[in-house]
Amino acid sequence: MKRKTILSFGLLATALSIYGDDGSITGVQENLNWTWTLIAAILVFFMQAGFSMVEAGFTRSKNVGNIIMKNIMDFSMGILAFWAVGFAFMFGKGELLGGSNFFGAGLSGWDWTFFLFQGVFAATAATIVSGAMAERTKFTSYLVISFLLTALIYPVFGHWAWGSLFGQSEGFLERLGFIDFAGSTVVHSIGGWAALAAAIKLGPRIGKYSSDGKVQAIPGHSIPMAALGVFILWFGWFGFNAGSTTTGTAEIGLIATNTALAAGAASISALLTSIYVFKFPDIGMTLNGVLAGLVGITAGCANVEPWAAVVIGFIAGVLVVAAVIGIDKAGVDDPVGAVAVHGVSGAWGTLAAGIFDSGNLFDPGTMGVQLLGILIAFVFSFGGSYLLYMVVEKIFGLRVSVEEEIEGLDVGEHGSTGYPEFQRSASIFENIDKGEFVYEEDRSDNKSREVKFG
Repeated sequence: MKRKTILSFGLLATALSIYGDDGSITGVQENLNWTWTLIAAILVFFMQAGFSMVEAGFTRSKNVGNIIMKNIMDFSMGILAFWAVGFAFMFGKGELLGGSNFFGAGLSGWDWTFFLFQGVFAATAATIVSGAMAERTKFTSYLVISFLLTALIYPVFGHWAWGSLFGQSEGFLERLGFIDFAGSTVVHSIGGWAALAAAIKLGPRIGKYSSDGKVQAIPGHSIPMAALGVFILWFGWFGFNAGSTTTGTAEIGLIATNTALAAGAASISALLTSIYVFKFPDIGMTLNGVLAGLVGITAGCANVEPWAAVVIGFIAGVLVVAAVIGIDKAGVDDPVGAVAVHGVSGAWGTLAAGIFDSGNLFDPGTMGVQLLGILIAFVFSFGGSYLLYMVVEKIFGLRVSVEEEIEGLDVGEHGSTGYPEFQRSASIFENIDKGEFVYEEDRSDNKSREVKFG
């Protein structure tokens, strides 16, 4: 009896607390909006773990510790950069660039929930670049790059496309009617084109191309780890897309459904495409197919019908396989397929949001605005990032030494190994007469592979 009485009083107190001063129930919706947005932000934060696992799984064991460190620091550096200047540049008052709310000045109440939600998005854009720079980048230089991408590159374009979300400014792309609900371009293509600039600037890893330019696969060390990362990202993406409403209202169900359908369709089309190209269902391509579908639906998840989400995802799955192959053949070494997954799929998803806009199907004007936004994103992100890398290289250096790359960045950059009991043995031999290094790596199949370079 006593327990029932306490429970009744508790429920009564809860019910009374959600009503506004005027006796209405508006407080319920406001509290729900705040709670849902915060939960969604936490889901997006957890995507950092997914990116870590995907990148680590698709690269070699001798670099896994370095990759984990980079992904941890992406968020650590990113959230501080966004708090200090990124949020101000993106959502502050100003025409081409925001100029208020530096270091969180003037934020209160709901603003902090909005800040955190946008902050985890900003860190995601920087994390995308990590995969394209894997296995050959100086750690300290990467930290500088990660900070500046979050502080400058991402928020400036974000101001042009999303500035009005905070209610202080409206970006010029928004005024034109640019559609990018959750960030196929704002987050993913901006990160993807910055990743492309990084891969080009760094050059390929040792052994990626033979002396005659033929592509040589460098397998990752753990498909289970990469697969776990994809599942984590898929899970977090429901917060990424549906959370972009910043309201706990009915449309979140459709957005989440579109997200699931597109990813499923893309994984199937990537699998089928890999069978056609390679004559077997490639695991890595199928995993990247899931991610391509997720990136592709992100722009239009709130304004397309489920049938269109399936079409968008299916095309994204085909495109990602073609893009990975094409980028490899072009001499650009992207160890995890970041450019194909985020840059190419993000551009396709942004265009598709205009093509399949449920209220305005196949409208040339809408598609034209989408193409303009895609082009501006590419020029700004690729050009700005490449300039940034040039400056960082000049001041700090960018690529590790040949010896360090062969030994692995875990040892050279961090003084440890990711798998100390099972690390593959690798040694460097220097042929003084020929002026060549020879890298010999022991592999699980007990065969030795030699890569010569001068």
